Amino acid sequence: MDHVAPTSARAVESVVAGAPQRAGSFRFWFEGQRWEWSDEVAAVYGYAPGSTQPSTELLLAHKHPDDRALVARSIDAAVCAGEPFCGRHRVIDTSGRTHHVIVVADRMLDDRGLVVGTRGYLIDLSGALEENRQEVLDRTLPELVASRAVIEQAKGVLMVVYGINAEQAFRVLQWRSQETNVKLRTLAQRLVTEIPALGGGPASQRARFDHLLLTMHGDVVAAE
Repeated sequence: MDHVAPTSARAVESVVAGAPQRAGSFRFWFEGQRWEWSDEVAAVYGYAPGSTQPSTELLLAHKHPDDRALVARSIDAAVCAGEPFCGRHRVIDTSGRTHHVIVVADRMLDDRGLVVGTRGYLIDLSGALEENRQEVLDRTLPELVASRAVIEQAKGVLMVVYGINAEQAFRVLQWRSQETNVKLRTLAQRLVTEIPALGGGPASQRARFDHLLLTMHGDVVAAE
């Protein structure tokens, strides 16, 4: 076996954290179906910052033909039921490139606590991790095995919930770690711990899971 120089968990995570950001935020008001998107989301669709105003019609026009009807139904269901718009689908950008994305969202409330829309993130799962970063993960020292185990568990949960592969699931965890400045293994532990408390049917479980993924870092930061 090749010798591996001593490496701390923080060092491993700092190497992994160097991967490019592939997530952007959006807001969707149910009344009037008004959208806002960040420059990162606009870029996924192939638009320069501020060059176009997003709309339901524009977004649907960029969906893969096989996914368009499903996304349209998801938007209609969100408006009618006052639930977050979320899901996994494909986006075809202005250059004709296909992006595999997932939408992780939560309810958006007004000052009175009434649901007025949904806000969240669109995560581009296209592409692959650079080989050297994946190699670092694959060759960590024995003292990191426990951390690796909980990260693998969290990845498994994400794979089931979002229907994505292991590498894409790691991207989601990595994104939340970067976004919240919380250690990846700490977020993974929190996610795994909270999963048994999620109840209800598949639709409500997905909404609860999205909420957990977007808010669990608050308890983690408070505890630290």
